Amino acid sequence: MLGKTAGGLFWMARYLERAENTARLLETGQRMALTRSSGSDDEWVSVLQTAGVLQGYQAKYDEISKDNAIDWLLRDPDNPSSIRSVAKMARDNARLVRTALTYEVWSAVNGGWMSLESALKRRVGERDLPGVIELVRERTTLVRGAILGSMMRCDIYDFLRLGTYIERADNVGRILDVKYFVLLPTAFSVGSSLDNVQWEIILRSVGAGGGYRILHGQKNGPAEIADFLILDERMPRSLSFSTRKLLENLNYLGKDYGTEMPSAKLAADLYGKFSGRDISEIIDQGLHEYIQDVLGELGRLSAQIEVDYRFYE
Repeated sequence: MLGKTAGGLFWMARYLERAENTARLLETGQRMALTRSSGSDDEWVSVLQTAGVLQGYQAKYDEISKDNAIDWLLRDPDNPSSIRSVAKMARDNARLVRTALTYEVWSAVNGGWMSLESALKRRVGERDLPGVIELVRERTTLVRGAILGSMMRCDIYDFLRLGTYIERADNVGRILDVKYFVLLPTAFSVGSSLDNVQWEIILRSVGAGGGYRILHGQKNGPAEIADFLILDERMPRSLSFSTRKLLENLNYLGKDYGTEMPSAKLAADLYGKFSGRDISEIIDQGLHEYIQDVLGELGRLSAQIEVDYRFYE
């Protein structure tokens, strides 16, 4: 496969996953606002930081406000990670690799872009925000279903999966890290009813609420939730699950091409950070440091994949 095609597939999948993740973060911001008694917009700082767009926002706006934060995350052309921006880039990459995609996948991506472009032509008010969030999630789910249901399990599929799981793991890692250092107003809130509500919001923000309840019922302990989002391989958005999928797809590519690339070794090392670990051990040694290490390894893995498969040749 040409490196340009591999890169187009990889980034198409990353941008689609980012659109859904940003929609979930917007929903999280709304829910967090309902838990605040002060009416402050401070919760949007954590949302912007988790999305990795706080610095760009602050370069444009003098203060954090709910309306500006929502618009920045949804549709601002100055934000390359806004939902509108990444949906367009996903569609542009899909068009670039059109011959590698099935009709069903191309139609889902292109139709999703047209629907979102129409919905995001103007600022979205708070009343309309839930509907737009649902539209983003619905459209990205349609693409995912088309990929799973119509794509051959070959190198094309593997590059799509690599983009999806790199982006997904990065998102979950950022959410966990920000939870411990931004979301709680003071250290005294740890273990309080406010803390428990926010942990519930974190589960919802990664689509993990239902699965967590099946396993743990109403127990909202930080250790149990961190374990679920980091180490539980039954949870399709956990860090462990995502890194295992990265390793599997890189191994499939190695078999297809008859050689093991350096990125496969990096993925194996990253997966080793989860395999056989205990959440209490991770928390004792420092969750922030652990997550920062994982995020750094994910960044290096993504860069190495691009080098190994010559994405831009």
